Order: sequence, then structure tokens, then C-alpha cells
Amino acid sequence: MNVTVTPSRVCGTARAPPSKSYTHRALLAAGHAERARVLNPLDSADTRATARAVEAYGGDVMRDEDAFTVEGFDGRPKTPPDVIDCANSGTTMRLTTATAALGDGLTVLTGDDSLRSRPQGPLLDAIDDLGGRAESTRWNGQAPLVVGGQVNGGMVAIPGDVSSQYVTALLMAGAVTDEGITVELTTELKSAPYVDITLEVLADFGVTAEATDDGFRVPGGQSYEPGGGEYAVPGDFSSMSYLLAAGALAADDELVVRGARPSAQGDAAIVEILDRMGADLSWDREVGEITVAQSALSGVEVDVGDTPDLLPTLAVLGAVADGTTRITNCEHVRYKETDRVSAMAEELTTLGAAVEETQDTLTVHGDESALSGGSVAGHDDHRIIMSLAVAGLVADGDVTIRGADHVDVSFPGFFDTLRGLGADIA
Repeated sequence: MNVTVTPSRVCGTARAPPSKSYTHRALLAAGHAERARVLNPLDSADTRATARAVEAYGGDVMRDEDAFTVEGFDGRPKTPPDVIDCANSGTTMRLTTATAALGDGLTVLTGDDSLRSRPQGPLLDAIDDLGGRAESTRWNGQAPLVVGGQVNGGMVAIPGDVSSQYVTALLMAGAVTDEGITVELTTELKSAPYVDITLEVLADFGVTAEATDDGFRVPGGQSYEPGGGEYAVPGDFSSMSYLLAAGALAADDELVVRGARPSAQGDAAIVEILDRMGADLSWDREVGEITVAQSALSGVEVDVGDTPDLLPTLAVLGAVADGTTRITNCEHVRYKETDRVSAMAEELTTLGAAVEETQDTLTVHGDESALSGGSVAGHDDHRIIMSLAVAGLVADGDVTIRGADHVDVSFPGFFDTLRGLGADIA
């Protein structure tokens, strides 16, 4: 599906979708439980992949309008009768690969072309070190994967600079092992707030886990059970970033974003970053609303070591802001659904932005940029697509995004939401 965004002004009120990161973790936590309801979940392509995995392991996920009711597999998963297809969801693959290591049989996990190119080696090595079996069928550390071995816990050392999801996967599985799992980090942890999200969800499901001097530890022999049998998913700040950017760039009047209650999400940093850039915005944390209006923005330097998903949004903001926006510590952003550093450099250049790229930085010279219309590729990546749509609101001409249907991964109603705010989208 191709989408064309015509330069537009926006205003009104929109609600951010529920958090994808929290929904993934809550669904798997509910799978480990005997029974639980996940309230206000994100129902998207990625989270449906996790729901399918929970069902493959012996659970049952029943969907209604505002909740998932999960009959869990109560700790130890059954051996799936078929291959688990994680589609395009790296979170699903990594979290449920560790789940597979708990089983007494072997589980095969695969995904689409993009997912089969993403690194899984450190997690496979960790499972091997814990006494399980974890192999890449192509011996390259990438899916398809074969995993099993009834891991009972122990201590393991892994790098922290490839994906924080390895840590999340081991902590979630480790809680139901006999011995628990201690994770020692051999390098700096990137995307650390995502592990904070994991610790928060685990606590809400009655599971104790903690940071240590050099990593994390989860005691074994625990059970998953949320208070009152229910868990409510908060709003998603990663998805909210596109709405806030749209407001800061193209809202003649106020744009109000609801669902913005504080949580452990690192991407809430978008509020502070926009404030530094000079955006006219305010955040009522108690009510959970952010109000933003079109503003004259100035370039800033932003370290995205802990907030990799913000890079596409920040790149677009930088292309419109005065001065230079320098995004640093972003090498790990190259290992997402696509190489997001190169993808944003390529597509913004197509639209007329002045962009410089190194292995670990993306620099956008707003003073030398003049966004024009054109045809750009979505790179089969929801975050690239949504950020380019925001650029289309303020470009001098129509912007056509090829392959725009991939927004279903995290924000299925994204284009309808923009239309509801006044954007001209065909």
C-alpha cells in the first residue's frame, strides 16, 4: 500500500495507542500465569505474533474490544506442534526464544526476511551456557532457530550493546526456573529503559527481579500472578512521538495527545527533547495529556543510546529545525527492522534534507535543508513510515510513502488518526 501525504495543518485531540513494549511483556507474563486479563492492549501485527507464540506454548488468548484474556501455560511451556512464526517482530522472537529454552522438547522459531537477518547469537549463546540447546539452522546467529533443553537457571554473561531484549528474555524465563538466572553484562547496556519496563511488568505480575552491580538477577521458583488477575497497559510514547512531532511542526492551534501517563518508558524523553528544541508544549502528568502547538524549533544534540526508537522522529524534526541536530550513540539502531540510520539518511536526502551519516551518528543540517515532495521508501519499517508521514505534513509538495501498510506493526490506526487531526492523506 502506498500513501500520499499532502502538506497540511493539524489540530484537535488524539489518543496514543497502547504501548507495544508493555503489551508484549504483559502477554508473555500472562502466558506464564494460570490466567490473567491484559487490559487496554495494543492489538497490532507484532503483538499478535506474541499472542500466537503464547498459544503455541499451550496457552489460549481470547480477544475482545478492550482486553486480552489469557489462559496461561502456568510456567513451563508445552512443546509447540508446529513452527512459531514471529513475522516481523523481533521482540516476539527474542522473548519467546527464552521461553522455548524452558521446554522439554525442541521449538523452531522463524520470521520474515527482515527478522531472519537480525542478530540472535548472544541470546543463543546464553541459553547454551545455561545448559539448554539453542542453534541457528544456518549457523549464523540468525533465525530460523531451534531451541529447547529445559534450562533450570544459573549465571550467564552476555553483551549489553546489541539488544536489551536478551536481558528481558532471560529475566522473564528465569523467574520460573528452579535456580533463577543471574545476568552479567560484559558491555554497557543500550536501551536500558526497556529493561526497566520489564522489571516494572514483572513486579506487577508478582515476580521479583533486581539490578545488580554488573547486571540483573531474578530468583527462581516464582509464579506469575497480577494483582486482581488484571494488568493495564499504558500509552506508548514511541508512537506518541509522531503525534507530538506533527503538533510541533504543523499545528496551527493546539494538538492534544491523550494517554500520556508517566511510566518507565525511555521514549518519554521526546517531551524533554521537544522542550529543548523550543517547542510550545505542556504535560499534565496526572491527567495524562500533552498539549503542543506549532513552534520555531532549534537543533540539538541527542544521545539515543537508551531511546533508539526516537531516531526517525528526531531526524525529521532536525530537518525542519534551525541549525544542526546531531543524533549520537546510534549504532544499535542499525539492527532494527531495517538499518534505521541509513534509511532515514537516504529518504530525508531524497526529500531535500542535508544529512551526514557515520557508523554511530546521524547529523541533520536544518539550515541547509528544504523538504520538498517526492516518493520515498518505507523500508518495511513502521517507524520509518510514520516519521516520513510527519515530514510530508511540512514538505513543499506531496510525499508518497511506498509500503505504508507496515504501520500495522505498532500503530494500526496511524493514518486515520492523522486524517482525524486534519491531515490530507490519500
